[in-house]
Amino acid sequence: MSLILIRHAMAGHRKEWLGDDRVRPVDERGRRQSQELIEALADHPLDRIVSSPYVRCVQTVEPLAEARGLGLELDDRLGAHRLHDVLLVLEELRGQDAAVCTHGELPWLVGRKFKKGAFWVLGEDLTPERYLPPRS
Repeated sequence: MSLILIRHAMAGHRKEWLGDDRVRPVDERGRRQSQELIEALADHPLDRIVSSPYVRCVQTVEPLAEARGLGLELDDRLGAHRLHDVLLVLEELRGQDAAVCTHGELPWLVGRKFKKGAFWVLGEDLTPERYLPPRS
């Protein structure tokens, strides 16, 4: 079982974005980070990729989904305004080979690194077991 928790790639600075934050795209560095996920997760089987509907999350895992020939599932509970629900989504995916892309301010990851473009490999009990920082 591979349950992977991904933080969206770099998307500039929130304070510099004038529009709706839900449509803020990844930046050039974020595009590189998104591509790097393909190789970084090559050894992890994946049957599903689930993402926050925010553009920066979708853009983070689109290359991975395309490389794996998987559809991208959007789940509103992974959005930045519902971070307390991320654990519910992970509970539903427990025991599956899945990647989940969301935002970084997760209450149950307090005190753990979770840089933009990074991911955690979660254990069967959903405990973060292995952290992989972004390469870019």
